[in-house]
Amino acid sequence: MSEFDPAAQPADPPWTCPFCPLLCDTFGVDLGPPGTPLKLVGSDCPRARTALAAFDGSPPTAQPQVDGRDCDLDTALAAAASLLAASRQPLFGGLGTDVAGARALYALACETGAICDPAQGQAMMHGLRALQDRGGFTTTLAEVRTRAELIVCMTADPTARYPEFFRRCGIGERDDVHAEMLPMHGDLFDTVALLAAIVAGRIPPGDDRVPAGLAALSMRLRASRYSVLVYEPGRLPAQGALIIEAIQRIVATLNRSTRAASLSLGGGDGAATVNQVFAWLSGLPLRSRAGPLGLEHEPLCFDAGRLLADGAVDTLLWVSSYGSEPAPPQAGMPRIVLGHPGLRPRNGAASAHQQVFIPVATPGIGTDGHLFRTDGSVLLPLRALYEDGLPNVGDVLRRLTQSVKSLKQGRVQ
Repeated sequence: MSEFDPAAQPADPPWTCPFCPLLCDTFGVDLGPPGTPLKLVGSDCPRARTALAAFDGSPPTAQPQVDGRDCDLDTALAAAASLLAASRQPLFGGLGTDVAGARALYALACETGAICDPAQGQAMMHGLRALQDRGGFTTTLAEVRTRAELIVCMTADPTARYPEFFRRCGIGERDDVHAEMLPMHGDLFDTVALLAAIVAGRIPPGDDRVPAGLAALSMRLRASRYSVLVYEPGRLPAQGALIIEAIQRIVATLNRSTRAASLSLGGGDGAATVNQVFAWLSGLPLRSRAGPLGLEHEPLCFDAGRLLADGAVDTLLWVSSYGSEPAPPQAGMPRIVLGHPGLRPRNGAASAHQQVFIPVATPGIGTDGHLFRTDGSVLLPLRALYEDGLPNVGDVLRRLTQSVKSLKQGRVQ
């Protein structure tokens, strides 16, 4: 072929949506002219549509700030480094970033002795504590789609928060897969515990104490060749780890005679990815720190809300690169925010403590990156849609770490 033929050129690589832990990668995005909100193509997912509408293909106007005044990046980094170098106990929260950002965040946490807890820390700890205490049987979205016969939603309809979930599971495409909601009997603790007892044979399905819905579900679970129990840690009440442990007991019982697994839906805004990276690098999950006693993991004591309420930390670094939510808490201490331009402080509000804001690029929109999917075993690449001119979280954190090291070395000398 001697002439250029546009039709013969390779198509754009797939775009992976970063705004939900399902990480759907079969859709497209209509960029339109600069200044036009991005539009989702190939899906009507309201979560993705809403998130894309916050981007318009043009460079953002948000600038770094120190105490509400615009400045250049170097000035903001110098101010942030000074705060972290002087901090006796920093807290890193939000943690909305990708793999590269998480690796850089871990290095800075080790340098400063910071405690790290994501915005979804409470929900994440439900699953982590159950895994630490009891272990579990998990599966992947691909295996659910190709092999599951019965999908039981244990907490609520997943499509309220994960609109594409049933499509990803093959519901409507396969005739041999069925999904249903857990029939409630009392609260969730009571319902799951009773179902576990019925499945295990401790209470016969025909017992007068057993509701008809749970009896029928137990028989379908036993008859299914592959059942998947789906739950959302973010919907669980306090002490939700006990519910997850009961779910895992049901799965373990079923695996004695058939096949079953669980699937957790959560860890969005980079939380699951950061947890994976910290576990690789340190051997410990989040709510840990590299402190004076070495590596410490304290899933209760290192709760960000508790630390802030008790005044147990003195500086907050908040990372949130996917949108204007989750926003940082109004903490009475110096605060550094590496975030989406929508997190820029409004009206230059005065504060008794120094405030630093650095706008950063969103992985999958203004910068490339990688995220772990909700099932924890699949790492997907994120492709930038356009150049937004903002630094990514990893680059900012690496520069910040070097500045903190230099300040500390200067003080020692």
